[in-house]
Amino acid sequence: MASLQESLNRFKQRQEKCQSTLISISRATDSSFNTKVAPQPPQKKPHIAVSSSLMVKPATPIKFSNNTERLQHINRIRKSPHGARVKLVIDLLLKAREALTAEEIYNGCYVDIHDNNNEIFVSLRNNPKVSFDGKRFSYKAKHDLKGKDDLLNLIKTWHDGQGLPVVDVKDSYPSVMDDLMALKAENLVWLLSNMDSKEDIAYPNDSKVSIKTDDDVKQLFMGTKLPHDFVDIEKELVKMGMKPATKTAERRAASQVSMPVSKPKPRKRSHKINISRLTNAHMPELFLDY
Repeated sequence: MASLQESLNRFKQRQEKCQSTLISISRATDSSFNTKVAPQPPQKKPHIAVSSSLMVKPATPIKFSNNTERLQHINRIRKSPHGARVKLVIDLLLKAREALTAEEIYNGCYVDIHDNNNEIFVSLRNNPKVSFDGKRFSYKAKHDLKGKDDLLNLIKTWHDGQGLPVVDVKDSYPSVMDDLMALKAENLVWLLSNMDSKEDIAYPNDSKVSIKTDDDVKQLFMGTKLPHDFVDIEKELVKMGMKPATKTAERRAASQVSMPVSKPKPRKRSHKINISRLTNAHMPELFLDY
């Protein structure tokens, strides 16, 4: 019991000693903050000469080439089907209108044809739209035309003036369609649409073949009454040994087959409710108090 009391006394003495030490520290700190210190003049730093060769220049940021989209595009072309890559080369040749090497073709559309055993190389050599001279590829149109005069001569001589399909000369040279419209405006050619293919056919307008029609023939033509239905007109043409180009009956039959037939929706039966049979037997709680 005595030893415990001595331990408590020693603990209290240590606690009082620590408390007095903390008080003295706090007083010393307050006195140091209240003391004013005279400002000292700024000291000049000695100038040290540094050679320009030793000066460190700020590092310039490294710029990386932004080829991500280009490389992705090249990768898509390499993985594209065979026919798609051949079409890319033919479209490039058509646009360029000049002979291109394998390197120039690769730079233009990213299709590799450097190897002679390459499947694209072989397909281009056998393509009727491509000409190859052993080193360069070029676009080959169906008709080798250079200008407006060549176009007019071709229309006049094509199958003895039986009509030249416009689609066959569209790729001859860049301004071929403008020249064709100019020939039409000058009444040198006729452009008629084919009923089956829906494409224009160019016919020569020969001024030497000038036919004058008598007035009685004109009156007979204007006075002839035609059937209202075009099918009847086609029947009359067949009777006279002529094959109609319109084929109205076939077109109507095809349109009827292609049109979906809508089925009538079944009508819903309306259930009549017999009011006289309605009861409140399913709600017995309503009559508990009655």
